[in-house]
Amino acid sequence: MSKPVVAIVGRPNVGKSTLFNRLAGGLVAIVENRPGVTRDRLYRDSEWLGRKFTIIDTGGIEFVNENTPITSQMRRQAEIAIEESDVIVFVIDAQISPTPDDDMIAQTLRRSGKPVILAANKVENFSKTELYEFYNLGLGEPIPISAVHGMNIGDLLDEVISHFPEEIEEEVDPDTIRIAVIGRPNVGKSSLVNTLLGEERVIVSNIPGTTRDAIDSAFEHDGKHYIIIDTAGMRRKGRIEELTEQYSVSRSLRAVDRSDVILMLIDAGEGVTEQDKKIAGYAHEAGKGIVLVVNKWDLIEKDDKTMNRFEKDIREELGFMQYAPTLFISAKTGQRVAKLLELVDFVAEQNSTRVVTATLNTLVREWIHLNPPPTDKGRRLKILYATQVGVKPPTFVFFVNDHELMHFSYRRYLENQLRSSFGFEGSPIRMIVRQKDEERE
Repeated sequence: MSKPVVAIVGRPNVGKSTLFNRLAGGLVAIVENRPGVTRDRLYRDSEWLGRKFTIIDTGGIEFVNENTPITSQMRRQAEIAIEESDVIVFVIDAQISPTPDDDMIAQTLRRSGKPVILAANKVENFSKTELYEFYNLGLGEPIPISAVHGMNIGDLLDEVISHFPEEIEEEVDPDTIRIAVIGRPNVGKSSLVNTLLGEERVIVSNIPGTTRDAIDSAFEHDGKHYIIIDTAGMRRKGRIEELTEQYSVSRSLRAVDRSDVILMLIDAGEGVTEQDKKIAGYAHEAGKGIVLVVNKWDLIEKDDKTMNRFEKDIREELGFMQYAPTLFISAKTGQRVAKLLELVDFVAEQNSTRVVTATLNTLVREWIHLNPPPTDKGRRLKILYATQVGVKPPTFVFFVNDHELMHFSYRRYLENQLRSSFGFEGSPIRMIVRQKDEERE
């Protein structure tokens, strides 16, 4: 199921980013330190008392000065944060009285109908701080916190998760492939979904998704079953669609969480953008199968080298995703769209591939013979044993004599050998290095 989304809102300099980093900084498991993976995004996954959720930092919102009317830009940003979240944390500065901006934000949040938690930040003395002024915001009892020192964050998180929707596992046939079509606004997601469904003409049912206001479309093709995950608003034309792209990314996050294979759409006319990198980076870290789909290819003036040049540019921009196959299509004309489901089937299979342990260790010994592990101060890395411990994505554990001797370059060499021997095309690979005497990495 998709993770609940928590938006942190408030005017500048109240500590939103500090709270964001406090909630996410020590909890984000960076699987690999590979150059090229975009990690400077405004959203992070976090967990509290076993409940996983996604945090959005609205630190980029530009507010006006205290005595001027709130700008339309601020209202648009706030509307998007409200639209995309399940719970809203409204951060205020406990050291000063509520400002006109605080009042106007509170009015907007009250109208949203969403759970709003008032976090009074920058509290220095919890026994003497008086917060009675903030009750006038009409959002209930403020929770005093100090984001910079981590004080009372547990109480805040207890309140946050108490408002999460009940966890409901989706009942999906294990043979059904769940496809998420993601990308920036106006890249052609809806057109591609409609083209796929229109070509198949065998829509089995409309299944209410766990994502708020989402409708998932199930269909069959050549006897195989698929579900296209339609995130909230993908087919709903409204003013949220026309607003700034910054928070529309959270729709894609929800789709990624629930999918098996991701179709990452890129606009042929614009190439890979920073937001594309952020969305692709999230999909990569989530371990999902992925196909890079370059849409609007019919609008590009081409010669016999155009496709190769474009693919080279994509590989340079998405350096961490060299494994993903690329398909150039036109959702509008249907060009090459029929090939997409073949790629989806292939990538789903690759993402679920298992390797026999005996075969793996025989090959590991060959790889070591071809390229011996590095030494450090006279000590050589010894790979004692390897085994696959999971799929979706394929996950391997390498037991070694000293995990600190596993240099990044040798880890990359092992991954390249895994791909050379077993494929895993369109799928990330996770590699865990453990010392023989360690229980965990």
